[in-house]
Amino acid sequence: MALRLRGSRRGASLTALLVVVLLVVAAVVIAHAVGTAPRRPAEEAAAHIPAVPAPINALSPAQIRTAYNVAPLAAQGIDGSHQTIIVVDSFGSPTIAADLARFDSYFKLPAPPSFRVIQPTGQVPAYNRDDSNRVGWAEETTLDVEWVHVMAPGASIVLVETPTSENEGITGFKQIVAAEQYVLRHGLGQVITQSFAATEQTFPSVSSILRFRSAYQLAARDHVTVLAATGDTGATSDQYNMKDLYTTRAVSWPATDPLVTAVGGTQLRLRANGTRIAPDIAWNDSGGGTSIAFPRPAYQDGVSSVTGNARGVPDVAMDASCKSPVAIYGSFYASGGRWAAICGTSLATPLFAGVVALADQYAGHGKPHGLGLINPALYAIAARHEPGVVDIRTGGNSQTFTQGGRQYSVPGYSAGPGYNLVTGVGTVDAASFVPELAKLTR
Repeated sequence: MALRLRGSRRGASLTALLVVVLLVVAAVVIAHAVGTAPRRPAEEAAAHIPAVPAPINALSPAQIRTAYNVAPLAAQGIDGSHQTIIVVDSFGSPTIAADLARFDSYFKLPAPPSFRVIQPTGQVPAYNRDDSNRVGWAEETTLDVEWVHVMAPGASIVLVETPTSENEGITGFKQIVAAEQYVLRHGLGQVITQSFAATEQTFPSVSSILRFRSAYQLAARDHVTVLAATGDTGATSDQYNMKDLYTTRAVSWPATDPLVTAVGGTQLRLRANGTRIAPDIAWNDSGGGTSIAFPRPAYQDGVSSVTGNARGVPDVAMDASCKSPVAIYGSFYASGGRWAAICGTSLATPLFAGVVALADQYAGHGKPHGLGLINPALYAIAARHEPGVVDIRTGGNSQTFTQGGRQYSVPGYSAGPGYNLVTGVGTVDAASFVPELAKLTR
């Protein structure tokens, strides 16, 4: 299942608490075909995204772009042009092209230069609007595509759909790995974003996790950046039945893979114009902790006092809180087209994927250019206290919940100066972070 609603547990794709609010609105814009609209010059298209408010109680593209200081890059023509972002989801959405067009039209965003949908591991079964799992994955897909486009409106997008649902344990990963291998062997993009995961304890063994790493090893070899969300259950995670939580600390793969950049969550506190009322804080449901499958990678040696001998997650954090959700538009619901307010690390991950695409363009000087594994550079930027990485100093991810008639508390971790197991090295100021990242990964 692709998500969990507020008040119920999410499925293994970890994705978001996703829908906080659903609201049907009148169609007041005319949708245009994705990828067919003429492109303005990159600097003009990206620098003039208007401040159109969201049609529901959620943050708009203009607010998010202001919060992460994207405008100075856009003024230089840095909008992701000549780069391609790969979005990977089980099943996808049957209405994604039209929904992205409606989203872009409403918020006056330029259409992506190219938007393709591929199914390299087999045809996706026919869509069923009454199947909550399929609706959940359609919602996840819509969030991923629309908001990666917000952050990098000049980048092309390839949506990779697989025919099997990713659940806990190994379920669905065979098809995902094969699909990602196809993408990599055909050189289809520079950054891969994944808003799904499975709790490490739900795999039969550590070796069963290691058998699925081939795509990430190929990505590292070919200088493709891979991102994954850390989850929305704080310091714990879902059991195999996708209904109960572990009553002890737990984290999820592939975010824990050292070849993947793990993205956790924060809460934004913004004015209507996108400027901050107060500094960001850690989202209380941001997945974070230490892996039972992977030892500490060399790039985390400088934060060993926090991670110990294990791989720690997350590496970085972006907006995920249900107190600072964003708007999506989808027409895959049984009731027809509607706007929804969405939250979770499934939001944080495509947001950061867009930032990486900006850095790809910056480093490539107008040519397709993959930065590859960015984690060593990310930790180096943080260690140097450069302005592109911003500390998250307050908040935590402890969890208290009732299960089987009993109340459980799982002690989590606290945010603070430097690296922590809630928000990683912190969040980013894109105008500074993009050139810093591009410089260190050349």
